[in-house]
Amino acid sequence: MRVFHIIIATGFGAGFSPFAPGTVGAALATLVWYALSVLTPSSLLCITILLILLFSVLGVLSANALEPVWGKDPSRVVVDEMVGVWIALLAVTPFNWYYMLLAFILFRLFDIFKPMGIRRMENIKGGLGVMMDDILAGVYSCILILIVKWVIG
Repeated sequence: MRVFHIIIATGFGAGFSPFAPGTVGAALATLVWYALSVLTPSSLLCITILLILLFSVLGVLSANALEPVWGKDPSRVVVDEMVGVWIALLAVTPFNWYYMLLAFILFRLFDIFKPMGIRRMENIKGGLGVMMDDILAGVYSCILILIVKWVIG
C-alpha cells in the first residue's frame, strides 16, 4: 500500500524531479489534461471534475500516509499541484493553448506566492492542509481566467 501512496503523492514520480518538482507535477497534469482534451473534447469537463475529485481524496489519503515518513508537506508530494492546475483548467475549453498556458502560469504564481489566504490553508493539519492551499490557488486561477475570458469576449 505504501508504494501506491508514493505513486499518487509524487504525481506518478514527477515529485522526484531534482528541479522544481511542483512545476513538473503541474506541467504533467496540464499535459494529461491536454491529451484528454484531444481524445475526449466533449467529455472534458466531466473527466476533469472526476480527476479533481478522485485525486483530491487520494491526495489527502496519500499525504496522510506519507507525512510520518517524509515530514509535513514535502516537496516530493505534487498531487496537490496536479489537482490545483486541473481546477484552473476548468475555465479552459479544449484546444485553447493560450488559456491552457495562462491557467498553468496563474496557478503556479498563486501557488508560489500564496496571496489572499492561500498561505493560511497550510495551517490545516495533515493531508487536507497539503491539498487545500493548491485547491484554493486553483480556484483563484479559475476565477481569474473566467474574468479574463468575460472581459475579452
